[in-house]
Amino acid sequence: MSEAKEGKETRLAILGGGHLGVAIARGVVRSSRFPPGRVRVTRRHVGYLNELAEQGHPVGSDNREAVRESDVIIVCVLPQQLDVLLDEIAPELDPERHVLVSTTSGASIKAIRARVGERIPVVRAMPNLGVQIRESMTCLAADPISERALDVVEEVFGGVGETIRIEEEQMSPATALCACGIAFFLRAIRAAAQGGNEIGFHADEAIQMAAQTAKGAAELLLANQSHPETEIDKVTTPNGCTIAGLNDMENRGFSSALIRGIVTSSRRAAVLYRSEGDS
Repeated sequence: MSEAKEGKETRLAILGGGHLGVAIARGVVRSSRFPPGRVRVTRRHVGYLNELAEQGHPVGSDNREAVRESDVIIVCVLPQQLDVLLDEIAPELDPERHVLVSTTSGASIKAIRARVGERIPVVRAMPNLGVQIRESMTCLAADPISERALDVVEEVFGGVGETIRIEEEQMSPATALCACGIAFFLRAIRAAAQGGNEIGFHADEAIQMAAQTAKGAAELLLANQSHPETEIDKVTTPNGCTIAGLNDMENRGFSSALIRGIVTSSRRAAVLYRSEGDS
């Protein structure tokens, strides 16, 4: 694991080249920490990976070969596909060499270990599609056996955005807030753009204006390390247009709807994975 810790010659295998897997591949290359040749991607229908292949990524459908040729294994498959994949690659996993990273919602480290063995370092990671542009919020969790592997995984995902270490029981809530959250904020931007369209802007103009405004709001909070209400107070004046709009949105349930959506997604994320041994 010394090479992986140094991050110089570490080879990644992303098993499951769907939207998230491809986004991770693109993001780690853009981070300049991994050239395409050291980021292998697999999926059943390899033709969907032609663009990555043209960029220099090794691609294929053989997951066992990908494991043999890599050090950090990032699993990016749906919950219903996880058990089959783990059973397939388990014979190739070496506890002295490999780190297994799972992005699969709801699958506990205990459930993963039941299929790959007790000695394999297993880390759960919950990035979001922001990895593609190196703006992800990635949550990481490990059990005591895998503590040493957290530094390795943090090195990978630290190049594609921010990371935070959390307890494993917080992974389902993290899925809702950070992974599902991309869709929630995009829906809010879409709604703002639709409002802009209604008050006179062309659709493309409204989307650009809404998206940039949302980006500015987020950057403001991160730069100032402040609470949203602190920044809101700076743009609300007595009897002004901002407070009028905010009050109308609150009266129509804006905040409560977003809160309930996050809670609902968290509950669903917790039950998405069921191993064959579960009742």
